[in-house]
Amino acid sequence: MQQSKDTHTLGERNRERLERIADVATRWIGSTGSLVVHTLLFIIAFSLPPLHIVSFDKMLLVLTTIVSLEAIYLAIFIQMSVNKNSKDIEEIQEDVEEIQEDIEEIQEDVEEIQEDVEEMQEDVEEIQEDVEEIQEELEDEPENNEPLNNQPQPVAESPKDKISQIQELIARLQQEVELLKSDKK
Repeated sequence: MQQSKDTHTLGERNRERLERIADVATRWIGSTGSLVVHTLLFIIAFSLPPLHIVSFDKMLLVLTTIVSLEAIYLAIFIQMSVNKNSKDIEEIQEDVEEIQEDIEEIQEDVEEIQEDVEEMQEDVEEIQEDVEEIQEELEDEPENNEPLNNQPQPVAESPKDKISQIQELIARLQQEVELLKSDKK
């Protein structure tokens, strides 16, 4: 059991090492340094036959073989990069879809809050109308309300004090509604 675990880990390490080599090779081959090195190698290769170091046919055979092998490995490295990038793109796409779902949920929550704020606004307007009606009724009543009997009445807040308290409460509610409206924007 331990040996298969170590082999699996060793296999993963080898795969990761090869992927890093492929990434480095792909980046290097597309660089200016690679262009310079390849140009120098071609100049040297084509200089060898005139210097009588090697025959022209032999130089072409070796050069063609090297270029063919390089092209094969380059194609493999490029495909590995494409596969890796495709996997990364799929993961990013999944993340984007999750974010989009979260945004839709937040939008639904905002709509629900907006409906609640509108309902609260309606309630505040109804309370305001009730207060105005009460205020009109109080203004229509004579101010001097004597008790029917001469017994002392318990001291209670006057209706005008109660109306003032209700108006203050409505004003606070309206401020809170405005705050809620500004928070949703």
